[in-house]
Amino acid sequence: MEGGSAGGGGGGLPSPQDSPFGCPICLDALKDPVTIPCGHNFCLGCLGAHRHRPGLGAGGGQGAPRCPLCQEPFPADLQLRKNHTLCELLQLRQPPPGARSPVAPPAPPGEEAAPGPPEPCGAPQRQEPVLCDVCPEGGRATAAQSCLVCLASFCPPHLQPHLRSPAFQGHRLVPPLRRIEDSLCKLHLRPLESFCRTDQACICQLCQGQEHRSHEVVAVEVEREHKEAQRPKILSCVENQLDELGVTVAQTRKTVELIKSAALKEKENVSRLFNEASRALVTFQKEVTGFIEDGERSMLIEAEGDLRQKEERRAKLAQCRQNLERVPSTDTIYFLQEFQVLKMAAEEKSSLCPSFQKELSFTKSSQAVCAMKELLVTACKNQWDQLLGKGYEESCFHGMQEAVAELQPSDKSNSPACLETRDYFLKFAFIIDLDSDTADKFLQLFGTKGAKRVLNPIGYPESPTRFINCEQVLGENLMNRGNYYWEVEIIDGWVSIGVIAEDFNPRESYDRGRLGRNEKSCCLQWNGQNYVAWFGGFESVIQQPFFHTIGVYLEYSEKALTFYGVRDSKMTCLQQLKVARFKKGHFDPFQNKINHQFPLLFAYNLKPAFFLESVDAHMQIGPLKKDCVSVLKRR
Repeated sequence: MEGGSAGGGGGGLPSPQDSPFGCPICLDALKDPVTIPCGHNFCLGCLGAHRHRPGLGAGGGQGAPRCPLCQEPFPADLQLRKNHTLCELLQLRQPPPGARSPVAPPAPPGEEAAPGPPEPCGAPQRQEPVLCDVCPEGGRATAAQSCLVCLASFCPPHLQPHLRSPAFQGHRLVPPLRRIEDSLCKLHLRPLESFCRTDQACICQLCQGQEHRSHEVVAVEVEREHKEAQRPKILSCVENQLDELGVTVAQTRKTVELIKSAALKEKENVSRLFNEASRALVTFQKEVTGFIEDGERSMLIEAEGDLRQKEERRAKLAQCRQNLERVPSTDTIYFLQEFQVLKMAAEEKSSLCPSFQKELSFTKSSQAVCAMKELLVTACKNQWDQLLGKGYEESCFHGMQEAVAELQPSDKSNSPACLETRDYFLKFAFIIDLDSDTADKFLQLFGTKGAKRVLNPIGYPESPTRFINCEQVLGENLMNRGNYYWEVEIIDGWVSIGVIAEDFNPRESYDRGRLGRNEKSCCLQWNGQNYVAWFGGFESVIQQPFFHTIGVYLEYSEKALTFYGVRDSKMTCLQQLKVARFKKGHFDPFQNKINHQFPLLFAYNLKPAFFLESVDAHMQIGPLKKDCVSVLKRR
């Protein structure tokens, strides 16, 4: 038997560093083992020293600490708790005194054998009985009660002195406890018999008479009944948060895929446009492709980081809920402790609002290349006219500018519509009702005037006119002649306001279906920082302060659309979409797109359209009161 042990046969134990019961840090047997979220076990002291070592997380300023084995990060503020199940396994593995071979003693008749391999995750765990601390080793009976004064558990025969002898009358007996030391005050080593509602902590009689003297204190049994009454509400709150986190995680995953697909598509468009332009632009093509890749890389880092944070919070909430559900019905102290952990985790502040609803910056690449291609096409035409004797004796670029436009642009501040007062526009007031058959499932309508973005989909009935990829809604009313004016209140979030052709396909993909990203719609967008006008996938940034009220004036016969900021009956022109000439020496790709495509939009019946981009977006169609005083809550 000794030889088998020395030779490493089946009767011996592996060295601590090779054993699943060894600590990978100190290479010794586990002492006060703790388990971190990745599943690896370490000594409590070793792991505590490791995660506070400079440069390894909490104290090093370089992010969360990582597991020494698999390098998976875990929260720096993770509370390290002893794995009591593993402690019991380690005690069972210790050889009895005088034994030659370190083999766990066999299970006595009538008792369960030592625990085998861990059960698969999610399987119900068996509750091991609490054994009597007085019975001899190898024949310990199941305990009937535990004494908080003796700090021991007793079977019925060994419990008799506590029941009969007057010397034990002051001892407090409770149902069997596996962790009796957790039921004692760490400061006074007295039983935790009361609960301080002021500090939300279990306390002993000495604590109650000292630092908790003026606090609200009740018996732990009373507090458990109180917490049991709160339990359904807390669990319901946790379930709702888990559902919301599940939705936001799915949305963030969708954003990650959108970034990747948009970047791939943008590279293809850029390559096609460069091939159409000229081989001389190869260097420029490489620079633009690099710009897209940099934008994709930087935004993926942000998107994936947000996804990882939400998944970690969801896992933490699920673990806390699972820990609470596993608390034995007889262990009141452990229940209160785990309940407090779950409550604190549920009350942690977390942002459910994804931060990736902004425009993908690299999608501007195709606009720049398309504008360059149109410049080159015009320049080639001018050179051909010059060869035929029709051109001017000027440089290619200057000739192109002269050919594109020779007059001054129509300045929006000098437009007749921009010079009128609000009373003038109220003569063309247009009553708008939102069409619920067009609203996306993530939009909640308030009557026919208000809309708000929500996290959980709404079960709207099927409709061929409903948007399915974009959080948009249309007005019921058609516009096909004359002038129209309406106002919109931006209550919160990112909101786009515009018009769209009646026959627009609501099942278009996200990148083509959004307002202003196609030739059948246009809009004014508030993105949280500034206003941006969109048409045909081209944008024009507007440097103006934020206005809660936006006025929209459509001149159908003039083929013009103007957006105003309205405040105290004063109208500030933000952007006018209308065919206009360029200044000499100035070329605007956005205005060039307006000149070529915008008049075609008025060949259709038009409808008011609204796009609620961010998860907190909220808007309402204004009441068109003469004094423009809104009853809506201001930000």
